[in-house]
Amino acid sequence: MNGAPNVPAAVAPGDPSVITRQQHYAEFFGLSPVPDRYGVVVGNCQAESLRIVLDAPDRRFLRVPPVHEMTADEAARLHEIITDAAYVVTQPIRPDYRGLPLGTRQLAAATEGAVLTVPSVRFAGLQPFQAAIRVPGVDEDPPIVAYHDVRTLAEAGGIATRTALEPGDVRRVAQDSLGELRAREQHIDVPVSDLYGTGRNGDLTAEHARTVNHPGNAIWLPLGARVLEALGLDGPVHDPGRPLLASVRSPLIPEVVEAWSLTEPPRTHWLVEGRPVDDADVREAHRRWYAAHPAFVDAALTRLAPLLARWRS
Repeated sequence: MNGAPNVPAAVAPGDPSVITRQQHYAEFFGLSPVPDRYGVVVGNCQAESLRIVLDAPDRRFLRVPPVHEMTADEAARLHEIITDAAYVVTQPIRPDYRGLPLGTRQLAAATEGAVLTVPSVRFAGLQPFQAAIRVPGVDEDPPIVAYHDVRTLAEAGGIATRTALEPGDVRRVAQDSLGELRAREQHIDVPVSDLYGTGRNGDLTAEHARTVNHPGNAIWLPLGARVLEALGLDGPVHDPGRPLLASVRSPLIPEVVEAWSLTEPPRTHWLVEGRPVDDADVREAHRRWYAAHPAFVDAALTRLAPLLARWRS
C-alpha cells in the first residue's frame, strides 16, 4: 500500500504538474501514510464533493482522482487502495470504462469492504436550456464553459427554437429530468431525486444545481448524511463551510426564478472561478466553435432531438 507511486509513463517524473497532482492525491500515490481504516468515493467530479462531506478526522475517506482522468497505472493503484478499503462508495461506472478495469462491479470485486452505490446527478430544472454532452471523436470542449445552450446549438444546425419559456415549461423540464434520475436510481443503493423539491413553496433553491450536472451543498450535505447512515457510520456529516462544485455557476433566467419562487434574482451572466462572464459572450464564442466543429453539431443535435422537440418554435 505504501510503495512508490506510479507515474504515467508518457509524462516526465519531474513535470511540475505531475508533482502537484501527486501531492494533491498524496495518500493515493503513497506520498502520505494511509490510515488503518478508510473509505473511498469513486466517480466523476461529483465524487470529490461527496467525499468532502463524508471525510472527518475519525472517519477517513481518501481523495482519489476522478475516473475520467485515470491512467492505466492509476487504475491499478485504485485497485490496490480498494482492496484494503473498509468502505467503497461509487457512482455507476460501466465495465472497462475508457479501456480500464474501473467498472462498478470490477471495483466491487476487488474489496471485501462495504460497497455502496450513489447516482450521477443531473437536474435540468434550474437550467432548462443547458446540456452537458460529449460525442465520439470530439474530445475538445467549447471555450469559456463546457456547457451547451440548446438554443445556440440548434441555431448552428439551422433549427429554430423558442428563446424563452413559461414557468410551467420549466416545471415540466424539471419533472422530466427527475423522471430520468429516478429511472437511473432503480439499481442504486442511496437515492437523491427526492432531495429536489419541485413545489412552489421555496423548497428548491439555486444551490440545488449550479449547472445541470453540478449540484450544490443543498444536495451534498443531506446525501452525505444518507451515505453515512447506510454505512452504519456515526457522527454528523462534515460541512466544509464553503460552496462545493462552485467553480462554474450558470445564469438564472427569469422564468426559472418565477417557476420556483427563488429568492435569488435573475442573472444574465455566468460566474467562472468567481469572475462574471456575460452569457452573450459565451454564446458568441460557442457559435464560432460550432462553426469549426460541424461533426459535433450534427451528432449532438441527434442525441438532443427529444429535448429540441420541446423547444422548436
